[in-house]
Amino acid sequence: MKKQNLIASYLLVLVVAFSRLAPHPFGFTPIGALGLFAGSYMHKRWSWCIPLVALLIGDAIIGFYNSVVMVSVYIGFAASACIGKILLSRKRTFVRMGSAIFVSALIFFISSNLGAWWVYYAHTTEGLLLCYLNGVPYFGRSMLSDTFYCAILFGAYEWFQHWSLHDSDAKTI
Repeated sequence: MKKQNLIASYLLVLVVAFSRLAPHPFGFTPIGALGLFAGSYMHKRWSWCIPLVALLIGDAIIGFYNSVVMVSVYIGFAASACIGKILLSRKRTFVRMGSAIFVSALIFFISSNLGAWWVYYAHTTEGLLLCYLNGVPYFGRSMLSDTFYCAILFGAYEWFQHWSLHDSDAKTI
């Protein structure tokens, strides 16, 4: 990755990380998309840390919550970077992007609701089903927010990459 592209990607990560602190609808955050972006473009060994650092910064400012739920949320977002690495690091198409968004949101849904069930619901089959049923609207929000923020992150990065290539071509003329 070229130095200017590396700088651009880290700037995008910072902007998205701090946008979590801005007022937003509940469950509509950029962290899942940030994980997919980090897995796709950032250093592969540490890409899973990017969404976790963004979460930790936000949680330190906004406030921490139940540790079991928090761990399940962090696991779900760390998985998004792994999914970005697996599905998007070599080739990015609309089908791969849509698949990555869906799988990432699904894993987050499963992980975060498992933590919520453990803390807030009866430890029965009925409690588990009720927890996941109550979480369905948040799954939709997660899919929408990941799609929205992926379009912004990946689009801005690709635009910057395209712009920097044309800028370097103009300087050589």
